[in-house]
Amino acid sequence: MGALLESYAQGTWFRAADEGRPLTDAATGETVARLSGTGLDVAGMVEYARRVGGPALRGLTFHERAAILKSLAKHLTGFTEEFHALSHRTGATARDNAFDVDGGLGTLFSYASRGVRELPDDTVYLDGRTERLGRGGTFAGQHVYTSRPGVAVQINAFNFPVWGMLEKFAPAFLAGLPTVVKPAAPTAYLTERVVRRVVESGLLPEGALQLLAGGPEGLLDHLGPQDTVAFTGSAATGALLRAHRAVVAGGVRLQVEADSLNCSVLGPDVAPEDPEFALYVDQLVTEMTVKAGQKCTAIRRALVPEHRVEDVVAAVAERLAAVVVGDPADPGVDMGPLAGQDQRTEVRAALAALRAGADTAFGDPDRGALHGADRERGAFVSPVLLRARTGAAEPHDVEAFGPVSTVIGYRTVEDAVALAARGRGSLVGSVVTRDPAVARAVVLGCAPWHGRILVLDRDCAEESTGHGSPLPVLVHGGPGRAGGGEELGGVRGVLHHMQRTAVQGSPDMLTAVTGRWTTGAHRRATGEHPFRKSLARLRIGDTVSSAPRTVTLDDIAHFAEFTGDTFYAHTDPEAAAANPLFGGIVAHGYLVVSLAAGLFVDPAPGPVLANYGVDNLRFRTPVKAGDSIAVELTAKEITPRAGADYGEVRWDAVVRNGDGETVATYDVLTLVAKEDPAG
Repeated sequence: MGALLESYAQGTWFRAADEGRPLTDAATGETVARLSGTGLDVAGMVEYARRVGGPALRGLTFHERAAILKSLAKHLTGFTEEFHALSHRTGATARDNAFDVDGGLGTLFSYASRGVRELPDDTVYLDGRTERLGRGGTFAGQHVYTSRPGVAVQINAFNFPVWGMLEKFAPAFLAGLPTVVKPAAPTAYLTERVVRRVVESGLLPEGALQLLAGGPEGLLDHLGPQDTVAFTGSAATGALLRAHRAVVAGGVRLQVEADSLNCSVLGPDVAPEDPEFALYVDQLVTEMTVKAGQKCTAIRRALVPEHRVEDVVAAVAERLAAVVVGDPADPGVDMGPLAGQDQRTEVRAALAALRAGADTAFGDPDRGALHGADRERGAFVSPVLLRARTGAAEPHDVEAFGPVSTVIGYRTVEDAVALAARGRGSLVGSVVTRDPAVARAVVLGCAPWHGRILVLDRDCAEESTGHGSPLPVLVHGGPGRAGGGEELGGVRGVLHHMQRTAVQGSPDMLTAVTGRWTTGAHRRATGEHPFRKSLARLRIGDTVSSAPRTVTLDDIAHFAEFTGDTFYAHTDPEAAAANPLFGGIVAHGYLVVSLAAGLFVDPAPGPVLANYGVDNLRFRTPVKAGDSIAVELTAKEITPRAGADYGEVRWDAVVRNGDGETVATYDVLTLVAKEDPAG
């Protein structure tokens, strides 16, 4: 019969009272588990996420949330073999598991790393620079991102039961939003297994993650303006969600990833003997067969110069003939079955529709050798390559969500761009070319219709992750038909879940709100050089003001000779005087910065361990021979590093001349011990 899957709701595992419906093994047709959400308190799950999970997450800083994600990723890695074995029952081969299971865990690691490197050890994220709103500098504005007191709801597709969950969960968790996961039925048993291992770890704050194993009925009815729904699935279901009153009138933020007739363009410059031709064929075959073509990023349309259509068809057909289809658990198998019999029925119907505008170039979905499997019991479909008839509309309108692709001829690069746009919006496109002009024309022409575009040639092929691989650091989504959503994208994926607010006030108030010193706010000169203070004692606004130093002609000449920077403004009085920007010999900008360092640095060993960089350096006014300079250095931002005995301090540096004019501004970055060396 198979075990009845349980939901994880309100801190406990819930089992429905009825037997539920069977979920079958994609290769054998055997029942793996049963699914029912009858009796589940969906409203209670949403309320529990808001009341318990939300406050617990918002009480943690970005760095603390990132540390939990890292620990969770390490914990789940210990169950990789278990997840792989169960994933085979969804139809996934060992190669497919690298994309779903391993890719999901890799996404957790990636977001854990970026959470520490790119987000502050705080609960507030500052967006951009401070805007000066008044002449006197007493009124300013700053955009900030804060966590919303809501819940992130996932409604996922069947094709990536692990990655699909984790790629949505990681950024929401970093953003401070608790998550309710609703997996697609055919592969829900794998998602449930991963959630069980997550819960058993005890690493997540209570209420941070819940699992709805059953239908989504009534779920959106309990959501409001602070909540987010991320949906992956068909365009038809996406349209129903968009029309839901919670979205239309209730302010729920909906992100949709739907159908996508992705294309790959072979450049007109590529000949069969070129490496790029082999790359194109290899990429197309890979995208047709990984996950049995059940990828929202798979290549559905192969756009090829008309005079290369037969060459491409022949090369792809030869490669497809060698693809071994069969038992996904067998290491020798290249492609497993579709996720289930219903999916096979849908692919057959889509193929029939496509054949109204295309001819079969290779393959028969219901024939072909199977390795260690039974075609009748499993949901197997052999790869099919189609050749579009001239002017046919069907390849641009119909998506067969399986191992099916259509070769379409084009006349010019402009024609290829127009054909790509007929997909009405896609997650990803690619162009394989050696010609930079072709690459530019295709990318700029296709960019408005695509969320991501890969330019592939021999130079990047070895390191390229391929046409169909979404990456945590890049946006995953697409306009139009593809749903208009954006997921991943590094920190962008985190900020998507947060609220951006423009805060206006005095520099002191902005400093208090944001935790970062704002230009114009009060500085504190405590009498002790701030470089003598550990992080335990250093405070935002601690300042040191230096004595002045005169910059002489000898200083400038020595710096020019010592460094080799003999630019005329520093060495040729006549030429320098003729330039209205200088009006005579001026000091090197880097000499000014170097002299400024000598004015503010406290040289003795102490809490300051190292200077590791300068940001936002600008030279505002030239320093002439005989001018004096002085520097004001203020602790601007303090970020302890988790797991280290030091942290980062960002200092605001302002260098002024004897007339009080600003000659240089920049941020100095240092590493500072958390505690004083003496303890």
